[in-house]
Amino acid sequence: MRKSKDRSLDRIDHKILRLLQGNARMTNADLARSVNLSPTPCLERVRRLEADGYILDYVTLLNPQKLGSGVVSFIQVQLDRTNPDVFDRFKAEVALCPEVMECHMVAGGFDYLLKVRTRNMLKYRDFLGETLARMSDIKQTHTYVVMEEVKTTHAISV
Repeated sequence: MRKSKDRSLDRIDHKILRLLQGNARMTNADLARSVNLSPTPCLERVRRLEADGYILDYVTLLNPQKLGSGVVSFIQVQLDRTNPDVFDRFKAEVALCPEVMECHMVAGGFDYLLKVRTRNMLKYRDFLGETLARMSDIKQTHTYVVMEEVKTTHAISV
């Protein structure tokens, strides 16, 4: 990917980002019409937004309930030591876990916060006992099982 010179975004760039974030399958012709540009300059703007790193990727959001991953849990992970080798080892181990949707290093009373999706509580227990508990350097975990997803979005306010 080429890196072009970053510049500030104007109102049309913001509108393009909002529209594509809502529907990444929108055709360039429809997008151009929505932002009052002709197709060629609209496509050039989209390509520039991609090259400048404002648009990272285009994805398809799947329905976790229909695909058997309806149980969401957040797990606080505290490591037994906090040094670069331990952090690197933990990150490498977590990267191999398909159940882990997100992993964030945090400041505070624990080291990482994981968002995990499993089919049911039995599968969660298997993940906790057979996967997470066998990872090196974990001192303790605390789990919070989601009872209701009130708001879930990937949209960033633009």
